[in-house]
Amino acid sequence: MLVVLAVIFVLGLGVGLFFGPVPGLTVFSVALLAAGVYHIGNLFKLVKWARQPVGTPLPRAVGLWDFVYADLNRLIRQAQDQRAKLTAALARFREASQAMPHGMMFLTDTNFIEFANRQAELHFGIDNARDKGAPVINLVRQPDFVRYMNEGRFDEPLTFSQFRPQSRNLMVHVVPFGEGMRLLMSEDITQGERLETMRRDFVANVSHEMRTPLTVVRGFLETVLDGLDDLDKDDIRHYLAMAGEQAGRMGRLIEDLLALSALETGAPMPQEEPVDIARMLKDVEQEARAVSAERHSIVVDPPAPGTERILGNSKELHSAFANLAVNAVRYTPAGGHIHIAWRLRGAVVEYSVEDDGIGIAPEHIPRLTERFYRVDRGRSRETGGTGLGLAIVKHVLSRHQADLHIDSEPGRGSRFSACFPARRLAAAE
Repeated sequence: MLVVLAVIFVLGLGVGLFFGPVPGLTVFSVALLAAGVYHIGNLFKLVKWARQPVGTPLPRAVGLWDFVYADLNRLIRQAQDQRAKLTAALARFREASQAMPHGMMFLTDTNFIEFANRQAELHFGIDNARDKGAPVINLVRQPDFVRYMNEGRFDEPLTFSQFRPQSRNLMVHVVPFGEGMRLLMSEDITQGERLETMRRDFVANVSHEMRTPLTVVRGFLETVLDGLDDLDKDDIRHYLAMAGEQAGRMGRLIEDLLALSALETGAPMPQEEPVDIARMLKDVEQEARAVSAERHSIVVDPPAPGTERILGNSKELHSAFANLAVNAVRYTPAGGHIHIAWRLRGAVVEYSVEDDGIGIAPEHIPRLTERFYRVDRGRSRETGGTGLGLAIVKHVLSRHQADLHIDSEPGRGSRFSACFPARRLAAAE
């Protein structure tokens, strides 16, 4: 700018020296006016460009304004690079938040939603795109949650039950950060609370299952000791036999607990090997007939050609197969029929035990594989069951990539089937 003024001044002075002061002043004024028009025109171009959408190219110019536009262009590129880096960082942050197992929701200090990851959407039944900018307490109307957010005392987490979009128990932490922002973190604790409930039930059930036979054993022993001089040998033998029966029941319970514990702790399965299904079915049939004592009709179909061997652990599979067969005997009245089969059905090979016994009501079927779950507690104890058989079956089948299917109707019998992937047959061959 100073250079331009100096040039105009020298030009006007030169004209004034050769042609007189008036022409010199005239030339100076015209040149100064032309420079002003040039600069004002470029200012208007700059103002017009500033009002255009972001990304519009800068206008062209010469001289001083070329340098101005070049500097502006450099600053714009730097700003765009910085914006791209921030956008990439924000995208990475959002991707990381989407991968987190917990819900994350960014809120203003007035509880308006700024962002929510997928887990938060699942936990609270919201949609990040649709509900952005909405008050979270208008979308999550659970009274404890609304009160917690309105009170603003976030020293302790909140645990509450959320019923939309599905029933679950949530633990919520709120952490204020930055200027007027809050981070809400949610964790689904439904499974943890269910496991804690199962643990309490397990301890209570084990205590109850052990207490009953111990009480009986203690009672018989006390009876024998108190009447040792008065009781005859037949009575003593009877009482001791009853005590031995209860001790055997406790022994079976402990064995099943140890077996179930080994399965549930994820202990590695012993070496898999080809298992002779025909021999195993014969052993299972013998056990079922021993429990039945000829009170039932038991039919076992031999394995079809090509299905005689399956890859697995013989001991574990025998435990599962025998449990299903013996259960059928225990819950089928005398004179009933039990059918055991091993057959190939498309992509699966199925071990099935079908009976025409007492059957099971539909509401009980989903819980049959829980530890100590009994449909009829009195009948279960009379038949000598420990309440752990189906839990063991479920875990054994899981370790062999198999599924347990239960079909039953009260008064019409039950059908338990273990379905293994047919590729285990090929692997055994």
